[in-house]
Amino acid sequence: MGTGARMRPARLAEKLRQIRVALGLSQSEMVRRLGYVDKITYTKISHYELGRREPPLPVLLEYARAANVYVEVLIDDSLDLPARIPPREKHGGVRRK
Repeated sequence: MGTGARMRPARLAEKLRQIRVALGLSQSEMVRRLGYVDKITYTKISHYELGRREPPLPVLLEYARAANVYVEVLIDDSLDLPARIPPREKHGGVRRK
């Protein structure tokens, strides 16, 4: 089976912060936007954005929904978020050059 720590997307933290900032939300407001008021605190959002912790899959899904992008865009380091968040239509990301 596995021989070490699980691989983590290198750009996930930066993308999560980019989403929150693009939505114009504080970390506390982001918790509310994600629908996790009674489950996580703003400090967890900070840890996600600093790359100290990786959000659980349901939280990652809510980030993708808030940004109107596919979860793949958050996970795949070769994809950038769209210039406009949220885009009018669900977005598949922009392939990095």
